[in-house]
Amino acid sequence: MNQDNAYGAAAVDQAVAFVRSRLAGFVPRIGVVLGSGLGGFASALTERAAISYADIPGFPRSTVEGHSGRLLLAEHQGVPLVVMQGRVHLYEGYPAQAVVFPVRVLVRLGAQILIVTNAAGSVNPAYDEREVMLLTDHLNLTGTNALYGPNEATFGPRFPDMSEAYDRGLREKAKGVAGRLGLKVQEGVYAGLLGPSYETPAEIRMLGRLGADAVGMSTVNEVIAARHLGAKVLGISAISNKGAGLSKGPLSHDEVKAAGDAMQSSLTGLLLGTIEAVGA
Repeated sequence: MNQDNAYGAAAVDQAVAFVRSRLAGFVPRIGVVLGSGLGGFASALTERAAISYADIPGFPRSTVEGHSGRLLLAEHQGVPLVVMQGRVHLYEGYPAQAVVFPVRVLVRLGAQILIVTNAAGSVNPAYDEREVMLLTDHLNLTGTNALYGPNEATFGPRFPDMSEAYDRGLREKAKGVAGRLGLKVQEGVYAGLLGPSYETPAEIRMLGRLGADAVGMSTVNEVIAARHLGAKVLGISAISNKGAGLSKGPLSHDEVKAAGDAMQSSLTGLLLGTIEAVGA
């Protein structure tokens, strides 16, 4: 079986059927992808079922600390949700089709709105650690594309439009929630790189000249796959650190996790409030 078929429509449908068998009749309206250090959001939800990624046919498993690897079927204020606690990345050795497989499952389950979160480093010197950035656009600098290879028409067209990868209406709702919470949010462009090494100071300067405001190692291919399927996307970055050359010292994954922990409360409030606003 080639790589495309291993993670193609038939495999996605098999995973969807398995998840549905665990909670018959449950159709999520919103899917949420939780990034590094953000898994605690799930504790604020009314859980209906929790499924280990290891139990779902074809589902890739995260090898990164801070990504618990569970799919939650849950509710908040009557809005049905499907939530990924952790994701997989290209740098773990997975092909792009595997990285986006879970997102395709979320959308095929019924989620036509996807909220994608990540931890990111700032490229824009005006952005401080532990601020929130709403994504307006992205730069796919991973060196690959989840739609590479034969197109499966059941997922979407051969050449999907990406002129509004991140939905303006969803972003406005999130900004309104942030304002009510007194939470300062930035808006900007996310650059997705392959990783796993952090960027050099020269690379941070280059990304700034290309138009990036923040940088990370996820999200872009997930968003491409979601838009290919017709889902609307809201992207939220937790700025965990300043990029190399802007920071005071060396970068580490522990720093990213610590920032995520410190931002749990504000991010949870933003996510819950946005889900209420969108699902109303």
